[in-house]
Amino acid sequence: MAAIAVHQFAQCITCHAWSPDHAMVAFCPNNNEVHIYKLIQEKWEKLHVLQKHDQIVSGIDWSVRSNRIVTVSHDRNSYVWNQEGSEWVPTLVILRLNRAALCVQWSPKENKFAVGSGAKTVCICYYEQENNWWVSKLIRKRHDSSVTSVAWHPNNVFLATTSTDGKCRVFSTFIKGVDIKEKKEGTSSDTKFGEQILQLDLSFSWAFGVKWSPSGNTLAYVGHNSMIYFVDDVGPSPLAQNVAFRDLPLRDVLFVSEKMVIGVGFDCNPMVFAADETGIWTFIKFLDERKTSSSGPKYGSQFSEAFGKLYGQSKYGVGNDAVESSRTRGGTHVNCINCIVPLREAGSSRITRFTTSGLDGKIVTWDLESQEDLLNYHL
Repeated sequence: MAAIAVHQFAQCITCHAWSPDHAMVAFCPNNNEVHIYKLIQEKWEKLHVLQKHDQIVSGIDWSVRSNRIVTVSHDRNSYVWNQEGSEWVPTLVILRLNRAALCVQWSPKENKFAVGSGAKTVCICYYEQENNWWVSKLIRKRHDSSVTSVAWHPNNVFLATTSTDGKCRVFSTFIKGVDIKEKKEGTSSDTKFGEQILQLDLSFSWAFGVKWSPSGNTLAYVGHNSMIYFVDDVGPSPLAQNVAFRDLPLRDVLFVSEKMVIGVGFDCNPMVFAADETGIWTFIKFLDERKTSSSGPKYGSQFSEAFGKLYGQSKYGVGNDAVESSRTRGGTHVNCINCIVPLREAGSSRITRFTTSGLDGKIVTWDLESQEDLLNYHL
């Protein structure tokens, strides 16, 4: 078992985020509120309830440097919360959306944040000191459907998005007066705001969670067809591959190192994917130990294996046609895992612990260092 702590906070959790020192956790219990809990004498106590939204809160992110919380909701609004004394004070964000806001993430420098929406639009928000509010510049007419996830590149300019149109895209978000222009030619600051750097048509189904590797050299995202996609050399000639598996689709991913990714989703159990020395990605194991059911027919068939191999071929670069074996669902989580958040130690670039939350209302802390067979992949 890699799970070292399991806490039942609610009947259902939409999303969660941790404070910079990991002493407090903020989550949405599947309604229009955000609850903030703190561990006091080995017991979680509710400290604050953020009430400003009118509908379900669909995204939360807690900034590491400035200790600010940003929330988005199906009510088409977003707020940035600043702690003043013992209270959290909201600041209005001008999104200009006519559909629900679905996801949000702070940029690495925390001078911007990105909001994906059901309006086929991405809002890049930044602070205006004069009016004391956050305004947004919109990336329009690029997506054909709802934007399900956003992920910032380490350079603070490139932004990756996934959409229910099945595509993953990379955009430039350079804003004059907010971002600093680099002197070197050919850098990210030479691109214009909203310019599309790359469009990936690897998935024939909805695309969900997307993440960059720590160096920004690799991009990973998942599809609703039980496949995960890895893209190297992001640019005009990307090198892409995919891994097909027989289990239920993933909803989100997390790079714990350059060569290892954790995927979570409808299978209720984190899945580990890793790259070998040649750069080929494969499924390694489930994190939550479970017994294989010996009753009933063998899971899978020649047809399903052939089907998996057929759709396991990549359009770009190297294709991985391995259809990995699976096991029965169930374990620490008993419902879909929809959020995964790293617990990065101060001053350290590697991630050995992370938390997951899901529709079962649990927040689970996982420890990778207890998995001896994973240490070979350079956690």
